[in-house]
Amino acid sequence: MMNDPIIRFDKITKKYGDLTILDGIDLEIRAGDKVSLIGPSGSGKTTLLRILMTLETIEGGCVWIGNDPLWHMRAADSLVPANDAHLRKMRSKIGMVFQHFNLFPNMTAKENISNPQQRVLKKSRKEADENAERLLEKVGLGSKKDHYPVMLSGGQKQRVAIARALAMQPEIMLFDEVTSALDPEMVDEVLQVLRDISAETRMTMLMVTHQMSFAHEFSDQILFLDKGRIVEQGTPDKIFREPQEERTRLFLSKIAAAGQDLG
Repeated sequence: MMNDPIIRFDKITKKYGDLTILDGIDLEIRAGDKVSLIGPSGSGKTTLLRILMTLETIEGGCVWIGNDPLWHMRAADSLVPANDAHLRKMRSKIGMVFQHFNLFPNMTAKENISNPQQRVLKKSRKEADENAERLLEKVGLGSKKDHYPVMLSGGQKQRVAIARALAMQPEIMLFDEVTSALDPEMVDEVLQVLRDISAETRMTMLMVTHQMSFAHEFSDQILFLDKGRIVEQGTPDKIFREPQEERTRLFLSKIAAAGQDLG
């Protein structure tokens, strides 16, 4: 059901030594929702995504993807820490696009997309190559299929990375500041791909971003995080035009003072 939570954080705590990164996070995200995470640097936004991608462990609480625990697995009537097989199974439901592309430099654009499909999804090379070419066309890079990453601009690399994540057929897509490493003139070409994906699919999407006007346009929900907690959550209009919390108002006023459009 599209209104059922596909992601649920139940009192999630994450620490590095004595430093608390996420402090008892409770969160539900419905299937098909587009959600933007905003807030100051160090507020826990990227860590939340990395926990979903099983790149960061948790110290307390439980994460659920649909009806399945992420970092735990069922044993009789209790939950126990997940083993590697369970983590691999759960990871297959989620795709992530990183800030710095993470493309293989010795593979062409097509190979970067095709190779993971063959290794993980066990597709034939012909099927994986055809899907890679289709996705490169989708992100406007059909003519660059035989180019290596060094031959591509930052915006083109990021579009290849998005196509690679889509090729794995995830239920949930995570985007971690995907435009922050790009030159300003390349930002919109990547944002346009996200607009297209959002318009064409009901895939659940979470995005950490500093692009406030795009977050306003893109999102069903905005989460404002600070010091490891969700300070405020609501629709884009509610958060950007009628924030209820003083910390949210202060953050947005600084963004606006810096000349950024809030949408």
